Amino acid sequence: MNEQPKPNKKPFIYYALIAMLVLMLLNAFVFPMLGGPHVTEVSYDEFQTMLKNDQVTHVEMQENRQELYFKAKNEKGIERVYSTGTFPDPALKEELDSKGIKYAVAVPQKNSMLMEFLFTWVFPTLIMTLPMVFLWRMMRKRMGDGSNMMSFGMGKSNAKMYVAAQTGKTFADVAGQEEAKEALEEIVDFLHSPDKYRSVGAVMPKGVLLVGPPGTGKTLLAKAVAGEANVPFFSIAGSEFVEMFVGQGAARVRDLFRQAKEKAPCIVFIDEIDTIGKKRDGSGIGGNDEREQTLNQLLSEMDGFDGSSGVVLLAATNRPETLDKALLRPGRFDRRVPVELPDLQGREAILRVHAKDVMMAEDIDYKAVARATSGASGAELANLINEAALRAVKCNRRIVTQEDLTESVDVVVAGYQRKNAVLTPHEKEIVAYHEIGHALVAAKQTNSAPVTKITIVPRTSGALGYTMQTPESDTVLLSKEEALAKIATLTGGRSAEELVFGSITSGASNDIEQATKMARSMVTRLGMSETFDMTALETVNNQYLGGDASLACSAQTATQIDHEVVEIIRAAHEKAIGILKDNMDKLHELAQYLLEKETITGEEFMEILQR
Repeated sequence: MNEQPKPNKKPFIYYALIAMLVLMLLNAFVFPMLGGPHVTEVSYDEFQTMLKNDQVTHVEMQENRQELYFKAKNEKGIERVYSTGTFPDPALKEELDSKGIKYAVAVPQKNSMLMEFLFTWVFPTLIMTLPMVFLWRMMRKRMGDGSNMMSFGMGKSNAKMYVAAQTGKTFADVAGQEEAKEALEEIVDFLHSPDKYRSVGAVMPKGVLLVGPPGTGKTLLAKAVAGEANVPFFSIAGSEFVEMFVGQGAARVRDLFRQAKEKAPCIVFIDEIDTIGKKRDGSGIGGNDEREQTLNQLLSEMDGFDGSSGVVLLAATNRPETLDKALLRPGRFDRRVPVELPDLQGREAILRVHAKDVMMAEDIDYKAVARATSGASGAELANLINEAALRAVKCNRRIVTQEDLTESVDVVVAGYQRKNAVLTPHEKEIVAYHEIGHALVAAKQTNSAPVTKITIVPRTSGALGYTMQTPESDTVLLSKEEALAKIATLTGGRSAEELVFGSITSGASNDIEQATKMARSMVTRLGMSETFDMTALETVNNQYLGGDASLACSAQTATQIDHEVVEIIRAAHEKAIGILKDNMDKLHELAQYLLEKETITGEEFMEILQR
């Protein structure tokens, strides 16, 4: 292959620096010489002193100027020129004559008109305009040959390219996403053996869209595909296409696909594609803003290559509902691969993968940690292992123990311990009864997860204590009985405060918020309401980013929803109070034990409750 000679791409700053250097040299050496000898300005009194000390050798007065120039020897005997701005007195000539010093009235020497014009106007103008002319000509030349200012990087894509297997990742590094890996293995197989598919007439999907919550491993999966296929891997974020200058995003898309076709077979990965792939709504000027031009160019490029070219486009997003329909149609992103939160087995596998590079004790129970981290993403589990390792170092140990992992779970769930938080004895007692109230109501219900830990140690998240419930296994379905049991457990803390102290505090604010959210979901989305039956009254937006919901009903219906939510919480509150009243002795006994220990396990709690 004949390589084209690389164009000379000297940055503009080089020429600017050269111009500045020339100007500095002229100012330092040429201009002072043109301006004559160096003159030191002194006061008239200093001139009189030099005159008395016989240092003055020659005096001149410039015609029509109130300036006196004279030559005098300094302390080292070197003759130099001095000036004073004071007009000499009439008796000065007589004094000079008496000392034998030459005195003259000189006509000021005028500089050459040509030289003055050159150094005042021509040279500064050239220094300022030549670089601009040079830059303008280069821009005109580049734009004329269709490179669209590529030489300045304005149309180049910022994609990072990893050559064959340089990503360092394979499917062995990805755990907890077996279904996603299985769907992507076909891509790897096609890149390894394209003839097998071409012989049948099968064409590989042009694009694969990875969707799921943040931290579930979408980017890691894309790198693993490239590592398994042993092909170049281009990685770029959607935000890197967005530019202030109109047309630059589209130019970067063109450049990215041009590079990909040159390196085929390869994989192109666009992270957070929703940045440029949002639905077109005509909100820009004339319905054709910069983001829309970038999207149009992406659609055009995806139509411009076929599945047999060996270029596979992977993209990731956690907002699939915002993507343009034209981007999701068959022939562009043909396949959609969900990358969901890992289940119990997946969490255990992820913990083991991240623990490979950490000095772990041999008796670590990864399943217990996985059960305690229900709903955690792969990134959160990786952070959990790292927090455990940091705690081991802080405790001057070289091996991570089960205790380190348990504490790191608390750190991820509720934050670090607040060692400087000082509670009064009365406040500490309220917190103890509050947490035992939660645990006691949970333990006395059949549709509630078992209690595994109770603590009244304040945390940096703002919690003064918490009760941890860990289900034996992950459940996908939530029954109405389980939902009501959760709400009753959430109201158990406030109920204990009411029964024991006859007063309520602000400590139940988070419990109230969660209980209200659960009750509202039962009425508006889960169809667990007798009044509204199986009617959907709420729509969920951004299911992977918090799942914010918006009501889709009339104001009158919204009032009825509020009334039913209140009734559900009131019934759960009354149920919690009834359970606590029936077990007041155990409530006091467990609260006093928690006050003494500050943190107790689920086994200790159940042992006291059952005896």
